[in-house]
Amino acid sequence: MSIVLKAEPLPLVADAEGLIRVGTTRVTLDTVVAAFKDGLAAEEIAEQYPSLPLGQVYAVIGYYIDHQAEVDAYLAAREDRAKEVRQANERLFSPVGVRARLLARQASQG
Repeated sequence: MSIVLKAEPLPLVADAEGLIRVGTTRVTLDTVVAAFKDGLAAEEIAEQYPSLPLGQVYAVIGYYIDHQAEVDAYLAAREDRAKEVRQANERLFSPVGVRARLLARQASQG
């Protein structure tokens, strides 16, 4: 009996905006790497995200370990972009006094 060895394709897919997801799921590379950095085992990650097959979780973790500098740079760029978007939204829609405005609106309707 022999085993046929073949390379499996990496289950990472970048969308039009550059967001990297695992396979055909909505789970992002960011999510899997964050869970791994938090100390979760591959089995725990797959349990938390049932749409992720365990083999894909292991493949993503392996890719992260082998390409840590590139993935960390990608994650840092995503974090920077998220901060920019958050700041732009806060300039447009000030979060200051939101609770008071909502309570006032609720009181005027009730």
